[in-house]
Amino acid sequence: MTDHGRRVLVVEDDADVRGALAAVLEVAGYQVVEAAHGGEALDHLRAATTSFCMILLDLFMPMMNGWAFRAEQMKDPDMAAIPVIVVSADATGVTKARSLGIADYLTKPIDFDRLLSLVDKHC
Repeated sequence: MTDHGRRVLVVEDDADVRGALAAVLEVAGYQVVEAAHGGEALDHLRAATTSFCMILLDLFMPMMNGWAFRAEQMKDPDMAAIPVIVVSADATGVTKARSLGIADYLTKPIDFDRLLSLVDKHC
């Protein structure tokens, strides 16, 4: 049985960080889909038969970074409706990231209790 309100897309180029985020979310009962860059994330969103309740997005990635992903996401009303939490090592980037219309911002190293609290709030 799949709870459609508990699907999270994790967009992160670092496989270790992506895996840790996925593991924490899965233990908390979320279904996680992983993407290594923005282009892969867009492919998952476009192919999805059930929607995501949240996107966790790194900004600095090869291929397609978080800024470019967010620009593409905002062009599609269905995708644009999915809340985004930026997860970044750049603690000074919060103001610029907020200009993307994001739901929230987490800095690395990640406070997993805060992460789960934010995801629970939006999912």
